[in-house]
Amino acid sequence: MDHQRIARPNITDRRRHRPGPLLLAAPLALVAVLAGCASDSDSGTVTPQDAPSPATTDLTIKVKDGKTTTWTLTCDPAGGNHPDAETACAALEKNGTQALGTPATDQMCTQIFGGDQTATITGTWKGKAVNASLSRRDGCEVARWEQLDPLLPKVSGAPTQ
Repeated sequence: MDHQRIARPNITDRRRHRPGPLLLAAPLALVAVLAGCASDSDSGTVTPQDAPSPATTDLTIKVKDGKTTTWTLTCDPAGGNHPDAETACAALEKNGTQALGTPATDQMCTQIFGGDQTATITGTWKGKAVNASLSRRDGCEVARWEQLDPLLPKVSGAPTQ
């Protein structure tokens, strides 16, 4: 039988794996970042990027009830041309999450017409975008409207038809 010798790589010929320049640069960058953080905290100063961003409220409220009325509203501090900005901001704080959200489509609502009034509220509330449409077409919409009283005008008298 003819024995052929199979060539095997020589272990001493293998090259050692050397880290690339990017792998060597990463620890140096980390040291630079940590050194920068240490200097800010050691001095006891707070840089602007460390301060939390304010949750701004800047809304435009447009109400249609035979005529169109438009108000602006800011909160913290309360302002704008809304007739009762402080109370409107308090109503938003209490019920804004539920009333400004998208109404559930599978919710059963009483078919009691509350009036022709409609409102749109656009802008930002607590730093989040708002684009809400409200009406008084059924019991669910009337409830949303009333949750935002006094942000929206109080409706009195019989519904218009």
